[in-house]
Formats: sequence, C-alpha cells, structure tokens
Amino acid sequence: MALWDRIKESATQMQSQLEAKKNDLKSGAFRDASMAMCALVAAADGSVDPSERQRVAQLIATNDILRNFPADDLRRRFEENLDKLTADFAFGRVSVLQEVAKAKKKPVEARAVIQIGIVIGGADGDFDRDEQAVVREACFTLGLPPHEFDL
Repeated sequence: MALWDRIKESATQMQSQLEAKKNDLKSGAFRDASMAMCALVAAADGSVDPSERQRVAQLIATNDILRNFPADDLRRRFEENLDKLTADFAFGRVSVLQEVAKAKKKPVEARAVIQIGIVIGGADGDFDRDEQAVVREACFTLGLPPHEFDL
C-alpha cells in the first residue's frame, strides 16, 4: 500500500474513532487541548503560510467532533495558539504544549487530542516528519505511548 493511501486510511480511521466518542468530548480542557494541537500541527515546520492557516481553520470548522463547541470560539483559540508559535516557535511551543496537557487527566480526551492532530496532519495527504514530531511530542506531554498511534 502506498504511503499516501496509508496516511489517508489512518486519518479516516482516526476520524471514525473520534466520532464514536463525540459525546465524551465536550469539556473545556478537550477544546483547549484540541485547538493547541491543531496549531502545533499547522506550525510544525516553524512557519505557517496563509493558505495552510486557512486550510486548518476550515478543517476545524467542519470537523464533526468539534461541533460541540462554537466555531468562532474554536477559531479564536486556534489563532491565539498559532500567534504564539509564529511569534517565537520555541517559546510558543512550551505554552501551547501546556494547553495540550489540559487533556491529560482524561485518557479518552488525551487520545482524542492526538487523533485530531493526526487527522489534521494527514488531511493534505502528507503527514510529514515535522507534523509527526509535534504529535509525538504531544503524546509525551499527555503520557501516551507514541507507538499506540504508529508514531
């Protein structure tokens, strides 16, 4: 199976798993951690071009799991995290990972945050090394083994 097909299949599988848990994913901690994860993936290579920012914002707005929250609120949180990362990636990363850590207390939410990172990263068909690295780092932040997610 080609790498592109595996990435696409993995992202689809993760989305299905998330949909099955939708009713368990309504806390503010999950919301905050998810938006931080989206920003980390978007800025994984250290920069974010406007088209990438728009693409991830669109994915957030149309993701069924995130519809538990007001779209404007999600977008604002995503943009705030992204601003931290683009201003100073190293310093911003620490702050954004603290947001990700909010989901650590609930294993279902922690796993869902990682799955969202994989879905966002694989949405363009190229879950690249930088994106994998930030999702792997988020796994460590949340106390989850990266191999559980094929990272």
